[in-house]
Amino acid sequence: MTFSDLLRLVSDQPLFETGFLLAGDLDPADARRQLSRWTRSGKIVQLRRSVYTLSRPYRRVEPHPFLIANSLVRPSYVSLQSALAYHGLIPEHVAVVTSVARARPGRRTTPLGEFDFRHLRFGLFFGFRPIEVVAEQVALVAFPEKALLDLAALTPGGDEAGFLEGLRLQNLERLDRDRLARFAAEARSPKLRRAAVVLQRLTEREAEEYEEL
Repeated sequence: MTFSDLLRLVSDQPLFETGFLLAGDLDPADARRQLSRWTRSGKIVQLRRSVYTLSRPYRRVEPHPFLIANSLVRPSYVSLQSALAYHGLIPEHVAVVTSVARARPGRRTTPLGEFDFRHLRFGLFFGFRPIEVVAEQVALVAFPEKALLDLAALTPGGDEAGFLEGLRLQNLERLDRDRLARFAAEARSPKLRRAAVVLQRLTEREAEEYEEL
């Protein structure tokens, strides 16, 4: 396989995997040697084992950070501050993409950015969905209600009013109160049930303040 062959196969893909290249008649050992050679020469970028993207100027499609995050650690989904910013619930721009995963926590540093992963126990690994974050790029992202509960679960005192008020949450009308209560119940965690109660009160307070305007 030549580099021109690779470009014909993946130039329109934000990311590609070794398994995709081996689906044809290519010799696996030869394909891996070529990938290592192109990585060393700077023609492609390795994000993790078996996951690559083309280097500029060969890359026609920029991979969305959420797509990269999903690919770095599996299973995982974007949550916490990144999901809250995506849904418009916090005002801050989040430079490092934050996700939760079944794997051990840690930070992954790549040429395309930094990505934080927090460990979430099995019973809390729900409340996310595939979202088309940009055209033809789909990533797993927490519902806004679950992103808040994940943050509460992973933060000491995360169920306390002082912490949740300190997030400076905005656009709370976007929260689905029924979904929030359902997720808190499904988690089977007294801490998250308490957090849900506080969030419900914050939502009601914002609604009352809006009506007074």
